[in-house]
Amino acid sequence: MYGEPIFDLPKDLYIPPDALEVILEAFEGPLDLLLYLIRKANINVLDIPMVPLTAQYLEYVEAMRHHNLELAADYLLMAATLLEIKSRMLLPRPPRADEAEELDPRAELVRRLLEYEQIKRAAARLDQLPRVERDFEWVGVFVAEKVVERQPTVTLHDLQLAWLKIARQSRLKRNHTIQREELSVREHMTIILRKLSDDAFVVFETLFDHTLGPAGLVVSFLATLELVKERLVVVTQNEAFAPIYVKRADAAAGFD
Repeated sequence: MYGEPIFDLPKDLYIPPDALEVILEAFEGPLDLLLYLIRKANINVLDIPMVPLTAQYLEYVEAMRHHNLELAADYLLMAATLLEIKSRMLLPRPPRADEAEELDPRAELVRRLLEYEQIKRAAARLDQLPRVERDFEWVGVFVAEKVVERQPTVTLHDLQLAWLKIARQSRLKRNHTIQREELSVREHMTIILRKLSDDAFVVFETLFDHTLGPAGLVVSFLATLELVKERLVVVTQNEAFAPIYVKRADAAAGFD
């Protein structure tokens, strides 16, 4: 107090009688209290013993009246209803021939209790659902109006796979005749650049002439790699494992 610790309670300290009161049970209304008493006593709600139930209910209401009379008003109304049902069940009524079979005085109360219990269970299930600001928080994510699509980079392994696909599709025939052929990588570079003269993307496989045989295909592949190395052509693809496209670079305009 006033910046100083207090180790002993003052002798003249006044503590009100209700300051340390602990409420063990809290009910949302008279139906909630009735349902609690029924479930606590393990009673069938369709066959309620009115005498002990009314006695227990009145004890709770009497305890509540000592603390808060306004809060106990709804409970007093239910107590009057219970007493009415109890009296109707205790007092016999002479049967009359012109009256139909008399309904159970507890029927209306049972109906209200069953509806309340159903609604209470539904509310409990809804309360278990995730709730904003109790179980999680909203996270805002800024999304740019213009999204630039980043295309994957073509690696040497991608070119290797494309080359193997070309080799499988060419259906090359093996023979035992060995002929020496002088093939120029530079010449094949010129042929490939001529195929790319329209400044448009061309499918990688279409740059190869399968009639040239294995040696011609190998030289064409080496010529393509040399063009990529000298940055005369651009190799790209839209997504991973998609077809590879080749396009003449700006620097290749004067190469012929």
